[in-house]
Amino acid sequence: MRKNKIVVGCQWGDEGKGKIVDLLAAEADVVARFQGGANAGHTIVVGDKKYILHLIPSGIMHPGKECYVGNGVVLDPYAFKEEIDLLTDQGIDYKGRLWVSPATNLVLPYHKLIEDVEERSRGATNLDTTKRGIGPAYVDKVARHGIRVVDLLAPERLKKKLDYQKKIKTKYLEGSADERADIDRTYNELLELAELFRPLVVDVSLALRRAYDNGKTILFEGAQGCMLDVDLGTYPFATSSNTTVGGALTGLGIGLKMIDQVLGVVKAYTTRVGAGPFPTELVDETGEHLREVGQEFGASTGRPRRCGWLDMVILRHTVRVNGVDSIAITKLDVLDSLEEIKVCTAYELNGETIDQVPLDLTRLSQVKPIYRTLPGWQSDTTGTTSFDDLPLKARDYLNFIAHDLKVDIALVSTGAKRTETIVI
Repeated sequence: MRKNKIVVGCQWGDEGKGKIVDLLAAEADVVARFQGGANAGHTIVVGDKKYILHLIPSGIMHPGKECYVGNGVVLDPYAFKEEIDLLTDQGIDYKGRLWVSPATNLVLPYHKLIEDVEERSRGATNLDTTKRGIGPAYVDKVARHGIRVVDLLAPERLKKKLDYQKKIKTKYLEGSADERADIDRTYNELLELAELFRPLVVDVSLALRRAYDNGKTILFEGAQGCMLDVDLGTYPFATSSNTTVGGALTGLGIGLKMIDQVLGVVKAYTTRVGAGPFPTELVDETGEHLREVGQEFGASTGRPRRCGWLDMVILRHTVRVNGVDSIAITKLDVLDSLEEIKVCTAYELNGETIDQVPLDLTRLSQVKPIYRTLPGWQSDTTGTTSFDDLPLKARDYLNFIAHDLKVDIALVSTGAKRTETIVI
């Protein structure tokens, strides 16, 4: 029986969605990306080679799979070309199976300049963004004067829209020596890039519906994690799009009934990149141990990730708002050498114990985590492919998570490679 799945991150991103999507893509006919931009990196290990994709759906690594970039994405055309070149250099054929929605908004050089300026102006209260221009591109989209993929195919319209950008962004662009402020240069570069996009532009919403009607299995791929959702995450320390299930509906132009199953990806501990509240963060030797063993450095920026214990309060929130049916737990092997493992089961806020995130998410920075300590298994689980072959205490840890969240475990990742996975 066909099951169309959507993969969502259940923490602050970096949960290992790239590997999970890569695994599931083997069983799908179509993979569709619905939001975010080049501020997210999906790392895929195939054999001895590691690939990092920021915009092109992870399914492209599987021959014959159809891949779509939806209108909910903000696409950096320069970064997109770099990924196309990477695929070509590696002998991965994308032609005839990679398409982009004409309604996809573009991230252009001046968006990155604007983000740089705004981050500096915030001083100590900056959001610690990736500076990839994502926020300013979404601002233009919502303000209804963004540059879209379809504009690349109409040079005169593109020129008029870019000239309008000169007028409304004067305070950022006028007098700047930064080459990113040169919109005439950007126009000429986009004319060249237009030829790359011309054969890739299709009505993604219509294509997905036809694939669905023809009985094809579709995998919906998001970026970042639910706690970075602009509405339901730790606003303002969030991304600028909807990283939750709802983002797939608007970001691809699909109906709810096209999604049969929601798979949430959960790292066996918690990490986040950038500023913002993080109740279980560890700024000690254990946190550094998780960072080093887990190689917790951003795929997009290389920034070290903040590390901490698993937070069940956060997970209850993200499982609920996404309607998660089952979870994939990643990086279990990173915990192998620990004598004991703590799990946050509730918060203390102003003397009160709460087991859900505060109504005002800005108060998340004021909570104190309440921990339950579980015994570590102190045994190497790397590469384990059977649940029964895991140490008993590792199984107990996994079952504790599933029982608390009232969901099934579908996958457990025990290493970076495709083969280092337990399928349950």
